[in-house]
Amino acid sequence: MRLLIEQGRVVDPAQGLDRVTDLFIQGGEVVALDTPPQGFTPDRRIDARGHLVLPGLVDLAARLREPGDENKATIASETRAAASGGITTLVCPPDTHPPVDSPAQIELIHRRAKQACGVRVHPLGALTAGLQGRQLSDMAALKRAGAVGMSQALHPMESPMLLRRALEYAASHDITVFLHPIDHALAGAGCVHEGRVATRLGLPGIPEAAETAALGLLLALAAQTGARIHLCRLSTARGAALVARAAADGLAVTADVCAHQLFLTEADVEDFNALCHVLPPLRTRADRDGLRRAVAEGHIQAICSDHQPHEADAKLAPFPTTEAGLSALETLLPLTLRLVEEGVLPLTEAVRRITRGPADILGMPLGTLSPGTRADLILVDPQRPYAPAAERWYSAGHNSPFLHWRFRGRVTHTLSGGRVIHETAARE
Repeated sequence: MRLLIEQGRVVDPAQGLDRVTDLFIQGGEVVALDTPPQGFTPDRRIDARGHLVLPGLVDLAARLREPGDENKATIASETRAAASGGITTLVCPPDTHPPVDSPAQIELIHRRAKQACGVRVHPLGALTAGLQGRQLSDMAALKRAGAVGMSQALHPMESPMLLRRALEYAASHDITVFLHPIDHALAGAGCVHEGRVATRLGLPGIPEAAETAALGLLLALAAQTGARIHLCRLSTARGAALVARAAADGLAVTADVCAHQLFLTEADVEDFNALCHVLPPLRTRADRDGLRRAVAEGHIQAICSDHQPHEADAKLAPFPTTEAGLSALETLLPLTLRLVEEGVLPLTEAVRRITRGPADILGMPLGTLSPGTRADLILVDPQRPYAPAAERWYSAGHNSPFLHWRFRGRVTHTLSGGRVIHETAARE
């Protein structure tokens, strides 16, 4: 199909582009901006006047719950939610059941994703067999099968020496390793930030040092091995500063932060709100502000959803025994646009953190509207009000503290490979 997106405000940080223009799509690719190619006659026109035209969002962390936890969600339901939120590419961690430690698991996820709505799903492979932290997986085979990187998710490694060997293996095969900076011994059985709120509520806390101590080890091993590492879900200002210093020293290190960490703090747990039970935990206001600065200064290159849908019962137990995580695909873009409203980031840089930034971390030609690239893009009405509500929620998990927040900006169209995979009705 030949498609003409007419007179939208095209914002593409990869090209340094921010202007009102036409965009032409043919054969699943962007073929031109401004002026149509010779002989181009559109099969469909989309009037984008008053809309933002952005590259499709790239989310570095979304648990789709399949295989193994289909009672919580499925690839079909969650890719549908992603499309409604403007996300066209998802990366899923390897902690499914069973874990993604074999080419067969990667092939299964790819097959299920192809049967879904059109959002592309890229799995991370398990760093160790069964994520048990004892024996290295066959990373080379996982990469050949389509894994875009390796991760241990939130599972501990048996020893720093095994982690060193894993990084050496990954470096020899040009594999990015996605690592969560958490010292499991220091974190213990904690479920919230170790601070005044944890003390008042009598909840076991996770100290800041659980992140910073782990970062010290991970950065030292990255320097020792020359491995390319990506640090997942930073939660402390001190941790962000350590990463910034390591990058300045020349280490091949990148980092991301969850969107909710840029808005919520430990204060949001005050009434034992299990919807705010997340790992890493919500930290202090100073940490939130420090993370915002790190995002604004480019020390944190990507904002992700860290999507973890749960069934209702998972959040109804006493706080320490509830399951951590929130449903977040449909609020990634609204929260990022809220950062623009609050003056944290200019629009172009905000868009970069959810498009080209994560694409560069993956080393994939995504997050741009350059001619010749795949036509993954979204149209956003920046003035349209949006209040997430369970009855209009596409994800199977309704566990979000942002339901009924008031946002401005709504995805009206999502295209994947030049095909419209989501359109928002006028009443939504």
